[in-house]
Amino acid sequence: MKLLFAVSECVPFIKSGGLADVAGSLPKELKKLGFDVRVMLPNYSLIPEEYKSKMKKVAEHTVTLGWRNQYCGIEELEHDGIIYYFVDNQYYFFRSQMYGDYDEGEKFSYYCRAVLESIGQLGFFPDIIHCHDWHTGMIPFLLNQQYRHRDGYKNIRTVFTIHNLQFQGIFPKVVMNDLLELDDRYFTPDQLEYYGNINFMKAALISADKITTVSPTYREEIKTEYFGEGLDGVLRMRSRDLEGIVNGIDNELYNPETDLFLDVPFSSENLEARAKNKLAIQKQFGLPEDSGVPLMAMVTRLTKQKGLELVRGVFHEIMATGVQLIVLGTGDREFEYFFSHMSSQYPGQCKAFIGFDESFAHRIYGGADLFLMPSKFEPCGLSQLIAMRYGAVPVVRETGGLNDTVKSYNEITGSGNGFTFTNFNAHDMLFTIERALSYYRRGEEWRRLVSKMMELDFSWTQSALRYQQLYKELPRRGDPHVF
Repeated sequence: MKLLFAVSECVPFIKSGGLADVAGSLPKELKKLGFDVRVMLPNYSLIPEEYKSKMKKVAEHTVTLGWRNQYCGIEELEHDGIIYYFVDNQYYFFRSQMYGDYDEGEKFSYYCRAVLESIGQLGFFPDIIHCHDWHTGMIPFLLNQQYRHRDGYKNIRTVFTIHNLQFQGIFPKVVMNDLLELDDRYFTPDQLEYYGNINFMKAALISADKITTVSPTYREEIKTEYFGEGLDGVLRMRSRDLEGIVNGIDNELYNPETDLFLDVPFSSENLEARAKNKLAIQKQFGLPEDSGVPLMAMVTRLTKQKGLELVRGVFHEIMATGVQLIVLGTGDREFEYFFSHMSSQYPGQCKAFIGFDESFAHRIYGGADLFLMPSKFEPCGLSQLIAMRYGAVPVVRETGGLNDTVKSYNEITGSGNGFTFTNFNAHDMLFTIERALSYYRRGEEWRRLVSKMMELDFSWTQSALRYQQLYKELPRRGDPHVF
């Protein structure tokens, strides 16, 4: 089975969030299952030269956007056994940032059409195009409306994965007419129209053969008005074709036994070595070096989605517990300022690094005792999975993928792998932190919890098998029950 991933970012080439991790890890697992899987993404100028220097041009053609005839080159690179195609156009992709440009609608209209045009140029006609998030949302729609009559395109099926429903690609109607060459019959509530604009995410939801999202709980949440971001009605309509498959992590990349970023490698059977990493990260961030003081961490985007309002609301009470806190991340100015200010107010307990550094992140995961993730919503979350792999016990809110991967510790049965709370409430979070700290102070019971948690399997293996099953169950094009 031939499979093409269409995605806007991918590890190790370029990354802004968890989408890139998925695009970098899942294809490798699917290849192990026998798929001919390839990945197509934009050839950003931000991609490091170590990869660009190894690319070779394999196709060159023109992509039409209304009256515009835009250059499209396809650069190919094989990495870790996977073939990657990079859509090359300097006008759209040689910029100082991946997202947030004034012409996002035009840029990703070009990318969607470039993917469809390029498979014909390459002669690689996949059985399935697996599209990810709104940047690729027009691919299933344009395939159905404008490409089915072409040789090689008739039987292509599509899967669309929602990584975060909050970001949808909403643009003025002119994008539909002027760039995508779609007339006004498609500007209706049951097609692309969305409150007077068009919506790339909606385009995929009404046209893909199957829709997936990144955890079973999030699948149910987004069909409700509270979490549905204005698309809950469409998702309820497509409920039969909507699956929730939890993400995994790359166990080779995130392995505390071989991680070169750590001061001392360790395993679930050697937690004494892990304690040395705690002292090292305390020293690096300028906190008192004390293995007995509980160290809590957050590696996160500093946005409201991540529940930082709760942390801000009871921050002084958190400090009163005696815990140390390290925060690593960047995001909204209000939260960057807040954590920087708290670092000054509590210099012996709180340290914030505003920015992101991969080595810092690994060292924090490998040294923290607790990992705080009180998200308002969380489609899947990878940070809690990495934290558990490295022995940092998660304290999370029961939402989305957090609810599917972290189960509250039960001292009677010994079951559970973390500490959880249900309501989006600051004092519920504070109570849960205090409960976790009470077990931390029990010593041996805590070590048993950490050791058992580290042995859980959150790799991509099981998730890849779920995707394999979903791909095989896709209806053939032309079957009467195809949506």
